[in-house]
Amino acid sequence: MKLRHIYNKFPAKATLFLITATGISVAATNPNLSDNVSGIVRSFRAIYTITTNVVDYKYSLRGLPLESDQYHRKLSEVHLRSAKRLLRLCETNKGFYVKAGQFVAAMRQVPPEYSTTLSSLQDKAVPCDFKPIKEVIVRNLGQELSDIFLSFDEKPIAAASIAQVHRAVLKDDQEVAIKVQYPGLQKQMKIDITTMDFLSNAIAWIFPEYRFGWMVSEFGRTISFELDFIQEAKNSERTAKAFKHNKMVRVPHVFWELTRSQVLTMQFCSGHKVDDLGCLKEAGINPTKVAKALVEVFAEMIFVHGFLHGDPHPGNILVSPAGRNGFFLVLLDHGIYKELSEEFRLEYCQLWNALILLDSKKIEILGERFGVGRYSRYFPVIFTGRTIDSKSALGRGMSDEEKKNLKMEVKSLKMEDISSFMESLPPDFLTILRTDGLLRSIISKLGAPQRIRLLAYAKYSVYGLWTKSNPESVKSQLVRTGSKVKLTAYTVYSNSTDKYVTSRFKSIFSYIQLKLFLEFLELTSQMRDLQFLVMHKLKQFLFGAVQLLKGGHFLSAL
Repeated sequence: MKLRHIYNKFPAKATLFLITATGISVAATNPNLSDNVSGIVRSFRAIYTITTNVVDYKYSLRGLPLESDQYHRKLSEVHLRSAKRLLRLCETNKGFYVKAGQFVAAMRQVPPEYSTTLSSLQDKAVPCDFKPIKEVIVRNLGQELSDIFLSFDEKPIAAASIAQVHRAVLKDDQEVAIKVQYPGLQKQMKIDITTMDFLSNAIAWIFPEYRFGWMVSEFGRTISFELDFIQEAKNSERTAKAFKHNKMVRVPHVFWELTRSQVLTMQFCSGHKVDDLGCLKEAGINPTKVAKALVEVFAEMIFVHGFLHGDPHPGNILVSPAGRNGFFLVLLDHGIYKELSEEFRLEYCQLWNALILLDSKKIEILGERFGVGRYSRYFPVIFTGRTIDSKSALGRGMSDEEKKNLKMEVKSLKMEDISSFMESLPPDFLTILRTDGLLRSIISKLGAPQRIRLLAYAKYSVYGLWTKSNPESVKSQLVRTGSKVKLTAYTVYSNSTDKYVTSRFKSIFSYIQLKLFLEFLELTSQMRDLQFLVMHKLKQFLFGAVQLLKGGHFLSAL
């Protein structure tokens, strides 16, 4: 059945209602006529695309048994068609639609047809003409460029969906990078987010099982933070302070006197994109070591500091070939951050401890705390690639039988189940899932094994719990909260020494148990690497010997 034919069957009143209501929403959001016309045109494109996709799903899959192979083949075809339509929409509407497409591509929970198709948007940003960019700089800084800079390169060195970066030299010869926000984004954001929100609600009203409000809500929250360059500068400084003793990480210095809400001036740092294998090999840098350093930085952010960079795509991470380790990482673009609540951070550490040991009861308990209920059984699959009752070692994937059983189980899941699962997750969890998806992609591009991610997460989840149980860490936390709280805390402490000693003993025992387990996994991993190296050298030796023998026979025949 052709899409045009099934589209005609879609309720005309519902389509008309979507178009009219969205137009009214846009007009109410922004009274400016020219902006309204542009907003309505962009909104109409979005309505048409989303409506077409929903109709395609609804009617292409109608009548097919959910567990049949035919259903899943057809579903994959619809996924791909819909992803291509969304890609065209993002490329045409630009701006926040590109950012939204990137956001969706980074979510591992979306079908692979979407993530693969929309991932091309990472390099689709078109830079803005310099004249309006210069106006933004002058308006924000209150001075002409010639009064501030010795030189200013009008050609941007980088362009993204909301800003572009220019290279310049200050009067004192310091080289800087100036990030400038595109003009008119605040108004455009209100229109686009209003449209996306209305569309998600309208789709959920017409087709209750298709609910994407959680995604629009999370996207709206992150994008509003990203437009505030003052907040980005604060995030940058906080991260620099957290990693000041880590020689593998650098964060560009912020020039506060030249930073405003739409202009951010930073120290210029050179380097290669983290996934540029050609440049890494040319510089003699081991890609696997880069992957290991990268994932350990983000594991420390999540499990220890509870302050997470939420947009680690390759353009935001540079590898600079310098330092005693042969390279260091430069973290850029600190606009999207998530401060994890202390309760969530500790429970997430506990979840990873349970995932390491495959403690199904603990995973189920934590699933209840996270609000996902019965869907917690899929945590091991999502994070470690094992089922909850797997017999495989960490990092070894699933057996053929486990894959078969999981496939059967997943076939029984409906769109309603997926919507319910994603809606139930706390916002902190959504940020972690997105960041983890981007990190996995980079690790794969670097050709590194995914087990380095698992080992890093496991190790830092243990550190994260240990810093909480360490009395020196607790004491430093109490001092920061003020003298009144400190006095109360020490009073409680003095009245419950036995409980504290027992609790601390359990924490130390748990730490040692997990530490030994991780050391064993690390040793096993190193032995596998050594085995691979020995086998590779042995094959080279045998190949050389065979060639030598063949050469000898050839000479004797002569």
